[in-house]
Amino acid sequence: MESTRVDRWLWAVRLTKTRPDAAAACRGGHVRVNGKPAKPATTVVAGDEVRARVNDTTRILEVTRVIQKRVGAVDAATCFIDRTPPPPPESAIPVARRERGAGRPTKRERRVLDRFRTGER
Repeated sequence: MESTRVDRWLWAVRLTKTRPDAAAACRGGHVRVNGKPAKPATTVVAGDEVRARVNDTTRILEVTRVIQKRVGAVDAATCFIDRTPPPPPESAIPVARRERGAGRPTKRERRVLDRFRTGER
C-alpha cells in the first residue's frame, strides 16, 4: 500500500476521533499536505508533510508509513514523525502567591508589588 486518502490516514493514526471529523477538518481548511490545502480525498504517501489543526493545536507530521485501518496507539505512533514545535513556555511573569490565611497585603507589601509590576527600583 503506497498511498491513501488523507482523511483516512488522519483517522487511522488517531489524530482525530472519527473519520467524519477528519473529513470535516479537511473541508474546513485545517489540513495541508506539503503546504497545499487538502481535500478529504487528497492522497498521502510516505515522506509527505501533513499539517493538521486539531483541538486548537497545529500538528506538523511527516508520514513514514501509510495505513488505512485504525490501529493501536503504539502502532499508530510508528506511522509518523511528529515535527510539531514545543509549545511556548507559560507566562514568564511570576505570579505572587500568598499563604492561605495570610489576609490582605499590607500597604508596604502592595508598594513592593507595584514596584515589581512596573519595573521600578
